Amino acid sequence: MRSRVAAVLAVIALWAAPAQAWWEYGHQTIAAVAMANVRPATRTELHRLLRAAPALGTPECPAGTLEDAAYWPDCLRKQAWRWAYTFPWHYQTMPICKPFDPKANCANGNCVSAQIERNRRILADRRLSKADRLEALAFLAHFVGDIHMPLHSGDNEDGGANGVKAAYGQAPGSNLHAIWDGLEAERAISSASPPLVRRYSKAERTGLSGGTVADWGRESWQLARTIYARAFGREDPCSGGPLPRSTVWTPAAIEQSLPDARRRIVQGGLRLARVLDEALGRPAQSGRSAG
Repeated sequence: MRSRVAAVLAVIALWAAPAQAWWEYGHQTIAAVAMANVRPATRTELHRLLRAAPALGTPECPAGTLEDAAYWPDCLRKQAWRWAYTFPWHYQTMPICKPFDPKANCANGNCVSAQIERNRRILADRRLSKADRLEALAFLAHFVGDIHMPLHSGDNEDGGANGVKAAYGQAPGSNLHAIWDGLEAERAISSASPPLVRRYSKAERTGLSGGTVADWGRESWQLARTIYARAFGREDPCSGGPLPRSTVWTPAAIEQSLPDARRRIVQGGLRLARVLDEALGRPAQSGRSAG
Protein backbone atom coordinates (compact mmCIF):
# COMPACT_ATOMS: atom_id res chain seq x y z
CA MET A 1 0.00 0.00 0.00
CA ARG A 2 2.78 2.45 0.93
CA SER A 3 4.59 1.85 -2.34
CA ARG A 4 1.38 2.39 -4.28
CA VAL A 5 0.66 5.68 -2.53
CA ALA A 6 4.26 6.79 -3.07
CA ALA A 7 3.97 6.05 -6.77
CA VAL A 8 0.77 8.08 -7.06
CA LEU A 9 2.34 11.03 -5.25
CA ALA A 10 5.42 10.87 -7.45
CA VAL A 11 3.29 11.00 -10.58
CA ILE A 12 1.26 13.92 -9.25
CA ALA A 13 4.42 15.83 -8.36
CA LEU A 14 5.81 15.23 -11.83
CA TRP A 15 2.60 16.24 -13.62
CA ALA A 16 2.10 19.34 -11.51
CA ALA A 17 5.43 20.90 -12.44
CA PRO A 18 4.63 22.71 -15.74
CA ALA A 19 1.51 24.82 -16.32
CA GLN A 20 0.23 23.07 -19.42
CA ALA A 21 -3.43 23.01 -20.32
CA TRP A 22 -5.11 19.61 -20.52
CA TRP A 23 -1.76 17.84 -20.57
CA GLU A 24 -1.02 15.46 -23.39
CA TYR A 25 -4.10 13.23 -23.06
CA GLY A 26 -6.53 16.13 -23.07
CA HIS A 27 -5.03 17.90 -26.07
CA GLN A 28 -4.81 14.69 -28.04
CA THR A 29 -8.42 13.84 -27.20
CA ILE A 30 -9.61 17.25 -28.41
CA ALA A 31 -7.68 16.72 -31.64
CA ALA A 32 -9.12 13.22 -32.05
CA VAL A 33 -12.66 14.56 -31.61
CA ALA A 34 -11.91 17.16 -34.27
CA MET A 35 -10.47 14.62 -36.69
CA ALA A 36 -13.54 12.42 -36.28
CA ASN A 37 -15.83 15.32 -37.17
CA VAL A 38 -14.13 17.29 -39.96
CA ARG A 39 -15.30 17.00 -43.55
CA PRO A 40 -13.53 14.48 -45.80
CA ALA A 41 -11.87 17.24 -47.85
CA THR A 42 -10.53 18.80 -44.67
CA ARG A 43 -9.17 15.46 -43.48
CA THR A 44 -7.37 14.98 -46.79
CA GLU A 45 -5.74 18.41 -46.53
CA LEU A 46 -4.75 17.75 -42.93
CA HIS A 47 -2.95 14.54 -43.89
CA ARG A 48 -1.16 16.41 -46.68
CA LEU A 49 0.08 19.11 -44.31
CA LEU A 50 1.04 16.69 -41.56
CA ARG A 51 3.46 14.96 -43.93
CA ALA A 52 5.58 18.13 -43.68
CA ALA A 53 6.37 17.48 -40.00
CA PRO A 54 10.14 16.90 -40.56
CA ALA A 55 10.39 20.47 -41.90
CA LEU A 56 9.54 21.84 -38.45
CA GLY A 57 12.97 20.82 -37.23
CA THR A 58 11.69 19.38 -33.94
CA PRO A 59 12.38 15.63 -34.10
CA GLU A 60 11.96 15.31 -30.33
CA CYS A 61 8.46 16.82 -30.65
CA PRO A 62 6.55 14.85 -33.33
CA ALA A 63 3.72 16.40 -35.31
CA GLY A 64 2.91 13.72 -37.86
CA THR A 65 -0.69 13.30 -36.67
CA LEU A 66 -3.21 15.90 -35.59
CA GLU A 67 -3.14 14.39 -32.09
CA ASP A 68 0.63 14.85 -31.84
CA ALA A 69 0.47 18.30 -33.45
CA ALA A 70 -2.07 19.42 -30.85
CA TYR A 71 0.43 18.66 -28.09
CA TRP A 72 3.45 19.97 -30.02
CA PRO A 73 3.35 23.54 -28.54
CA ASP A 74 3.67 22.12 -25.01
CA CYS A 75 6.43 19.75 -26.09
CA LEU A 76 8.37 22.84 -27.23
CA ARG A 77 8.99 23.71 -23.59
CA LYS A 78 11.94 21.32 -23.85
CA GLN A 79 13.59 23.93 -26.08
CA ALA A 80 12.79 27.15 -24.25
CA TRP A 81 15.83 28.87 -25.78
CA ARG A 82 14.15 28.55 -29.18
CA TRP A 83 10.45 28.79 -28.40
CA ALA A 84 10.04 30.78 -25.16
CA TYR A 85 8.46 33.68 -27.05
CA THR A 86 5.42 31.45 -27.69
CA PHE A 87 4.77 30.56 -24.04
CA PRO A 88 2.53 33.60 -23.24
CA TRP A 89 0.26 32.56 -26.11
CA HIS A 90 -1.26 29.69 -24.12
CA TYR A 91 -3.51 31.68 -21.79
CA GLN A 92 -5.40 34.93 -21.20
CA THR A 93 -6.39 34.89 -17.56
CA MET A 94 -8.45 37.57 -15.87
CA PRO A 95 -9.74 37.69 -12.30
CA ILE A 96 -13.01 35.88 -11.71
CA CYS A 97 -14.18 38.67 -9.40
CA LYS A 98 -13.88 41.39 -12.05
CA PRO A 99 -15.95 41.87 -15.24
CA PHE A 100 -14.88 39.70 -18.16
CA ASP A 101 -13.00 41.60 -20.86
CA PRO A 102 -12.14 39.60 -24.01
CA LYS A 103 -9.43 42.11 -24.96
CA ALA A 104 -7.64 42.26 -21.61
CA ASN A 105 -4.17 40.84 -20.98
CA CYS A 106 -3.30 40.58 -24.66
CA ALA A 107 -0.56 43.12 -25.30
CA ASN A 108 0.79 42.85 -28.85
CA GLY A 109 -1.27 39.75 -29.52
CA ASN A 110 0.48 37.70 -26.85
CA CYS A 111 -2.55 35.76 -25.66
CA VAL A 112 -4.51 32.69 -26.59
CA SER A 113 -7.47 34.41 -28.28
CA ALA A 114 -5.30 36.54 -30.59
CA GLN A 115 -3.11 33.57 -31.49
CA ILE A 116 -6.12 31.45 -32.44
CA GLU A 117 -7.07 34.06 -35.04
CA ARG A 118 -3.49 34.63 -36.19
CA ASN A 119 -2.78 30.95 -36.73
CA ARG A 120 -6.15 30.36 -38.37
CA ARG A 121 -5.26 32.98 -40.98
CA ILE A 122 -1.82 31.50 -41.58
CA LEU A 123 -3.28 28.00 -41.95
CA ALA A 124 -5.87 29.20 -44.45
CA ASP A 125 -3.32 30.99 -46.65
CA ARG A 126 -2.39 28.49 -49.34
CA ARG A 127 0.31 30.79 -50.68
CA LEU A 128 2.48 29.94 -47.67
CA SER A 129 4.72 26.90 -47.35
CA LYS A 130 3.49 23.63 -45.93
CA ALA A 131 5.90 24.01 -43.00
CA ASP A 132 4.53 27.44 -42.09
CA ARG A 133 0.97 26.22 -42.34
CA LEU A 134 1.69 23.05 -40.37
CA GLU A 135 3.24 25.10 -37.57
CA ALA A 136 0.10 27.26 -37.58
CA LEU A 137 -2.06 24.12 -37.54
CA ALA A 138 -0.26 22.80 -34.47
CA PHE A 139 -0.58 26.11 -32.61
CA LEU A 140 -4.23 26.45 -33.65
CA ALA A 141 -5.16 22.93 -32.54
CA HIS A 142 -3.41 23.46 -29.22
CA PHE A 143 -4.77 26.93 -28.49
CA VAL A 144 -8.37 25.98 -29.24
CA GLY A 145 -7.82 23.37 -26.54
CA ASP A 146 -6.20 25.87 -24.18
CA ILE A 147 -9.01 28.40 -24.37
CA HIS A 148 -11.46 25.68 -23.31
CA MET A 149 -9.46 24.97 -20.15
CA PRO A 150 -11.21 27.19 -17.54
CA LEU A 151 -8.12 28.12 -15.56
CA HIS A 152 -6.44 29.51 -18.66
CA SER A 153 -9.18 32.16 -18.79
CA GLY A 154 -10.14 32.79 -15.17
CA ASP A 155 -8.10 33.07 -12.00
CA ASN A 156 -7.95 34.77 -8.62
CA GLU A 157 -4.72 36.64 -9.33
CA ASP A 158 -2.88 33.39 -8.57
CA GLY A 159 -1.49 32.36 -11.94
CA GLY A 160 -4.55 30.45 -13.10
CA ALA A 161 -4.70 28.65 -9.72
CA ASN A 162 -1.11 27.44 -10.05
CA GLY A 163 -0.61 29.33 -6.80
CA VAL A 164 -3.31 27.34 -4.99
CA LYS A 165 -1.85 24.24 -3.34
CA ALA A 166 -4.34 21.41 -3.47
CA ALA A 167 -4.77 17.77 -2.62
CA TYR A 168 -6.58 15.56 -5.09
CA GLY A 169 -8.88 13.69 -2.74
CA GLN A 170 -6.48 12.13 -0.23
CA ALA A 171 -3.38 12.62 -2.40
CA PRO A 172 -1.48 15.84 -1.54
CA GLY A 173 1.25 17.61 -3.43
CA SER A 174 -0.48 19.22 -6.40
CA ASN A 175 -2.16 22.53 -7.20
CA LEU A 176 -5.63 23.43 -8.38
CA HIS A 177 -4.52 24.25 -11.92
CA ALA A 178 -2.68 20.96 -12.37
CA ILE A 179 -5.58 18.97 -10.95
CA TRP A 180 -8.05 20.49 -13.39
CA ASP A 181 -5.57 20.29 -16.26
CA GLY A 182 -4.76 16.66 -15.85
CA LEU A 183 -6.22 14.48 -13.14
CA GLU A 184 -9.79 15.78 -13.47
CA ALA A 185 -9.65 15.90 -17.25
CA GLU A 186 -8.11 12.46 -17.62
CA ARG A 187 -10.72 10.91 -15.35
CA ALA A 188 -13.46 12.67 -17.31
CA ILE A 189 -12.13 11.32 -20.60
CA SER A 190 -11.41 7.77 -19.48
CA SER A 191 -14.75 7.33 -17.68
CA ALA A 192 -16.97 8.80 -20.40
CA SER A 193 -19.76 6.64 -21.79
CA PRO A 194 -20.18 6.77 -24.71
CA PRO A 195 -16.54 7.63 -25.49
CA LEU A 196 -15.82 11.29 -26.19
CA VAL A 197 -13.99 10.48 -29.42
CA ARG A 198 -16.71 9.65 -31.92
CA ARG A 199 -18.65 11.10 -34.81
CA TYR A 200 -21.26 13.45 -33.38
CA SER A 201 -24.68 14.00 -34.92
CA LYS A 202 -25.45 17.16 -36.87
CA ALA A 203 -27.64 18.36 -34.01
CA GLU A 204 -24.85 17.76 -31.47
CA ARG A 205 -22.32 19.57 -33.64
CA THR A 206 -24.68 22.50 -34.11
CA GLY A 207 -25.38 22.74 -30.40
CA LEU A 208 -21.77 22.46 -29.22
CA SER A 209 -19.57 23.99 -31.92
CA GLY A 210 -20.88 27.55 -32.08
CA GLY A 211 -19.75 30.86 -30.66
CA THR A 212 -16.86 33.22 -31.23
CA VAL A 213 -13.40 32.94 -29.73
CA ALA A 214 -14.43 35.60 -27.21
CA ASP A 215 -17.46 33.48 -26.31
CA TRP A 216 -15.21 30.48 -25.68
CA GLY A 217 -13.03 32.51 -23.34
CA ARG A 218 -16.04 33.86 -21.48
CA GLU A 219 -17.42 30.35 -20.98
CA SER A 220 -14.13 29.21 -19.49
CA TRP A 221 -13.94 32.27 -17.25
CA GLN A 222 -17.45 31.56 -15.97
CA LEU A 223 -16.60 27.92 -15.30
CA ALA A 224 -13.46 29.04 -13.46
CA ARG A 225 -15.73 30.85 -10.98
CA THR A 226 -17.54 27.56 -10.40
CA ILE A 227 -14.24 25.72 -9.90
CA TYR A 228 -13.14 28.18 -7.22
CA ALA A 229 -16.56 27.90 -5.54
CA ARG A 230 -16.29 24.11 -5.43
CA ALA A 231 -12.67 24.18 -4.31
CA PHE A 232 -13.43 26.38 -1.30
CA GLY A 233 -17.02 25.39 -0.51
CA ARG A 234 -18.46 28.81 -1.29
CA GLU A 235 -21.60 29.57 -3.22
CA ASP A 236 -19.95 32.79 -4.40
CA PRO A 237 -16.13 32.72 -4.45
CA CYS A 238 -16.07 36.52 -4.64
CA SER A 239 -17.75 37.13 -1.29
CA GLY A 240 -16.79 36.17 2.24
CA GLY A 241 -13.24 37.49 2.21
CA PRO A 242 -10.03 36.44 0.45
CA LEU A 243 -9.73 32.84 -0.65
CA PRO A 244 -7.03 30.69 0.98
CA ARG A 245 -4.01 29.55 -1.01
CA SER A 246 -4.53 25.88 -0.22
CA THR A 247 -7.47 23.52 -0.41
CA VAL A 248 -8.63 19.96 -1.02
CA TRP A 249 -10.27 19.04 -4.31
CA THR A 250 -12.73 16.68 -2.67
CA PRO A 251 -14.30 13.53 -4.10
CA ALA A 252 -17.57 15.47 -4.31
CA ALA A 253 -15.89 18.22 -6.34
CA ILE A 254 -14.28 15.61 -8.58
CA GLU A 255 -17.64 13.99 -9.38
CA GLN A 256 -19.45 17.31 -9.81
CA SER A 257 -16.85 18.50 -12.28
CA LEU A 258 -16.67 15.47 -14.58
CA PRO A 259 -19.58 16.63 -16.81
CA ASP A 260 -18.04 20.10 -17.04
CA ALA A 261 -14.66 18.73 -18.08
CA ARG A 262 -16.24 16.42 -20.66
CA ARG A 263 -18.30 19.25 -22.14
CA ARG A 264 -15.28 21.55 -22.48
CA ILE A 265 -13.23 18.84 -24.17
CA VAL A 266 -16.01 17.96 -26.61
CA GLN A 267 -16.71 21.62 -27.31
CA GLY A 268 -13.02 22.17 -27.95
CA GLY A 269 -12.92 19.26 -30.38
CA LEU A 270 -16.05 20.19 -32.31
CA ARG A 271 -15.10 23.85 -32.47
CA LEU A 272 -11.65 22.92 -33.71
CA ALA A 273 -13.31 20.78 -36.39
CA ARG A 274 -15.42 23.76 -37.43
CA VAL A 275 -12.39 26.08 -37.63
CA LEU A 276 -10.43 23.52 -39.63
CA ASP A 277 -13.32 23.04 -42.05
CA GLU A 278 -13.50 26.80 -42.56
CA ALA A 279 -9.74 27.11 -43.11
CA LEU A 280 -9.05 23.96 -45.12
CA GLY A 281 -12.31 22.59 -46.48
CA ARG A 282 -12.47 24.88 -49.49
CA PRO A 283 -10.40 24.57 -52.65
CA ALA A 284 -7.72 27.17 -53.27
CA GLN A 285 -9.16 30.32 -54.85
CA SER A 286 -6.33 30.78 -57.32
CA GLY A 287 -2.90 29.48 -58.11
CA ARG A 288 -1.16 26.46 -56.69
CA SER A 289 -0.62 25.82 -53.01
CA ALA A 290 2.90 26.47 -51.81
CA GLY A 291 5.30 24.03 -50.25
